[in-house]
Amino acid sequence: MARQTVVRTEDVKKVYQMGAVEVEALKGITLEVYAGEYISIMGPSGSGKTTLFNMIGGLDKPTSGRVYIDEVDVAQLDAYELAWLRCRKIGYIFQTFNLIPVMSALENVMLPMIFAGMTSDDAREKAAALLEKVGLGDRLLHKPYELSGGQQQRVAVARAMANDPAIILADEPTGNLDLKTGTEIIELLRQMNEESGVTVISATHDHKMLSVSDRVLWIRDGRVERIANREELHIEVGRIDGKTE
Repeated sequence: MARQTVVRTEDVKKVYQMGAVEVEALKGITLEVYAGEYISIMGPSGSGKTTLFNMIGGLDKPTSGRVYIDEVDVAQLDAYELAWLRCRKIGYIFQTFNLIPVMSALENVMLPMIFAGMTSDDAREKAAALLEKVGLGDRLLHKPYELSGGQQQRVAVARAMANDPAIILADEPTGNLDLKTGTEIIELLRQMNEESGVTVISATHDHKMLSVSDRVLWIRDGRVERIANREELHIEVGRIDGKTE
């Protein structure tokens, strides 16, 4: 049976104008990501992985080429349609958590549901269930400053799942976490991927991510250097005690 493609890029290029200088961040990326897949995009700083990530998430538009989400050309969407896509189809997780500091964990997770039109009561009930699922059932009313980095990232995972997205985009989700906590977040993302079938696309430097990825895409100098399936990697990583990288 043919696998369903959830993200597809065709010869995506991105050029930034830096004064009189043109910088080619992406030099023609063609990629397919399948529904339910866990894929990691890896590469050194400046390789273009975050730029590609932003194209897939509709946070930026390519200079040329096409990005399709569920076979919809993202560049053809108007501002309202793009906002709808981001709200309902995509959940975002960032390195810096991006939680609203004056809101509790519960309110942070409720927010995307309220934007999507859910009633406050339904959103509160669902947010509480999601926080319970990520291990924060006893931290519902805590503000971000009352939570550890790992707990804040768990809130961010719950928030990303709020509207049952087709895709979770995780940009360096373990970048601000210690080894053990980072491993726990990786395992949590994999658990969400397996339980709900959500597609996870992660831009990362973290080699612990290799052990849970179905495929790994390496980007260098704005191009795809290689793509490998997990069984081709032959790397033992991701022990939960945090002693192996």
